[in-house]
Formats: sequence, structure tokens, C-alpha cells
Amino acid sequence: MIRIPAVIRVFVAVDPTDLRRGFDGLAQLARDQLDADPLSGHLFVFANRRRDRIKILYWDGDGYAFWMKRLERGTFRWPDAAATRVELSAAELAALLGGIDLAATRRRPRYARPVA
Repeated sequence: MIRIPAVIRVFVAVDPTDLRRGFDGLAQLARDQLDADPLSGHLFVFANRRRDRIKILYWDGDGYAFWMKRLERGTFRWPDAAATRVELSAAELAALLGGIDLAATRRRPRYARPVA
């Protein structure tokens, strides 16, 4: 199980990505497609067309790093959205990586601190 601090935001690219791209190519996609700063320390999640591989790009303070996962069988259930990006919570990312279909789950009501 991956533990992600709550202050880290997770941005998911909805459109398929050519995962042959390296650090600089994914950072450029984070800027252009996700409209976010890849040097922010947040996680940027990309998947291939078949949705059986993902890459997560992040800046760890002194350089880019990425984490990649390839499924031997099955696919990741990718979020559907009209926008080019979706923001997930750390728990939702862990569920996505664990094979849980986020569309089939129901979120129970919880207290949310008002935004000032």
C-alpha cells in the first residue's frame, strides 16, 4: 500500500499518453495538458491507451522521479471526464492502483473544512 501525504495533490491525465516519454516529455505534458507546475511536488499520473500501464511523475526536490506499473493481466479503471485532467485524493489513487473501480464505489458523507 502506498502512503501519500495529504498535502500532495494527484493530477490524472484523462487522455492516453505515449509512455515512451521520459522525464522531460512527461513534465511538458504536466505543464501543457494538465495545466500544472511539474516542479510543485505533486503527483502526475499518465496511462497508455490500453490502460495496462501507468507512470507517475513527481519532483522530489532535486530532480524528477517516476514510478511505473505494468499489469500482467487486466486494466486500470480510468476516470471518465469531459476535462483533460481529474484530481484525485491520495486514497482514490491508492484504490485505482489496487484495482478498485472508483465509478462503482460510493463516497460516504464526511465533514469538509470550509474553504476561506
